[in-house]
Amino acid sequence: MIRVALPGAILVIWAVCALVGPMLAGDPNHIELQRILASPGPEGWLGFDDLGRPVWQRLVVGAQTSFLVAAMVVTVTAVLGAVIGTASGFVGGWIDHLLVRVIDIFMAFPGILLAIALAGVLGPGINNVVIALSVVGWVGFARLARAQVLSLKHREHVQAALALGVRRTRIVLRHLLPLIVAPLIVEGTFAVAGAVIAEAGLSFLGLGVQPPAASWGSMIRDGTRYMLMAPHMVLAPGLALMMVVLGVNLLGDRLRDWMDVRNR
Repeated sequence: MIRVALPGAILVIWAVCALVGPMLAGDPNHIELQRILASPGPEGWLGFDDLGRPVWQRLVVGAQTSFLVAAMVVTVTAVLGAVIGTASGFVGGWIDHLLVRVIDIFMAFPGILLAIALAGVLGPGINNVVIALSVVGWVGFARLARAQVLSLKHREHVQAALALGVRRTRIVLRHLLPLIVAPLIVEGTFAVAGAVIAEAGLSFLGLGVQPPAASWGSMIRDGTRYMLMAPHMVLAPGLALMMVVLGVNLLGDRLRDWMDVRNR
């Protein structure tokens, strides 16, 4: 129970900060020159940055940025990848061979490098980050969906439905998709962690959200110049990023073990 409660609590805090926090945290861009690089204290829980802005408020807004990007990217990639993978595995033939070659081409490039190249071409901004990460993120879902469909389409209930003349669309919706949802959900949890890391990396490179908007990656980038004088500028977003990714991965592991009937 504790193994599930801890990552679940981390994700709940992340979601609450993302959805409600910005309305309660105040103005993250409020500048107080007399508090530039001030350490954490009663005036500011996590201190202030190089412009005198409160790190806590900016950390909460950064949580909203990472949450929205992860939610949009995983939703788009999961739907797109599941449709492509299911169609490829169920139809077969030259369509399957073509889609497999396309997947292999995407797999040949490191995902983060391809996302950086796309973000550089499209330009900075949160919408372009979502597009860039979605273009490279559907491959994992497509491969998983195709593998699951290839193992399920020869089952007796699918063959019986085909023999009875049931439409292929109905077979996919009623007999295949319900059986591949569980592994796709598990894949989605790990995709969330990957999207959070990727968004932070793109923002760190200046290809994500632009100032004065806050992102954990851009906060870490701004804090690297003052690590000796104000380490809290790097530690706060760095620890938040680590905790969220760790919580998502742990929850994904627990979810995978729970859905595996061999462990019951």
